[in-house]
Amino acid sequence: MPLASYEELRKVDIKKYCKKRDGLDYLSWATCINLLRMHGADKVYWEPVPDPVTGSSLRKTDVEFSDKNGNKNRCYETLIKVVIDENTYFMQTPVMNGSNPVKDNSMTQQRVWNSMCRAFVKCIAIHTGLGFDLWLKEENHNEPFIPETLKKRASAAKIKTIKQICTSHGVDGDAWVAGNGKTWEELTEEEAAMMLNALKQKYGDE
Repeated sequence: MPLASYEELRKVDIKKYCKKRDGLDYLSWATCINLLRMHGADKVYWEPVPDPVTGSSLRKTDVEFSDKNGNKNRCYETLIKVVIDENTYFMQTPVMNGSNPVKDNSMTQQRVWNSMCRAFVKCIAIHTGLGFDLWLKEENHNEPFIPETLKKRASAAKIKTIKQICTSHGVDGDAWVAGNGKTWEELTEEEAAMMLNALKQKYGDE
């Protein structure tokens, strides 16, 4: 029998097969393969696509970054090939430490492996629908809720924090604010929160 449709696989109740990681439900790669076979797939597997230069499963940019403590890191990613019966897909994803980028001093083979496993399950969700709602929940969980009606002026403490982080990373905070048509005195709590979130995403936990 052929693989069930996207609509059918999206309706599969996978809750009982999930485990918890970082407060969210996740589906293991092995369970994912088993469920696809249970719903009609004859062949399901994935394999790393090595970097053509190094031959490694880990891919990285040539640009190196340093945080305020001197820890170095690059943009690390993995690329895998996913095969489902006659269909072949490719998925490239970052190597992460939870929601933060992995730095050189904390890179491990386990994190590379986790990145590829995560890429496989995500690729399956995108192309077959199986477990897709898990990713919807994760996206909603990672996106901070800031009410659109929050127009209160940013506190002095929050502005001071933004300025300190900008200074420590060589960011021209004055130009950043002015580029958005604002002054520091006009900055709202909502806008300050977005700036802090952007700094955290780029430079990690401060």
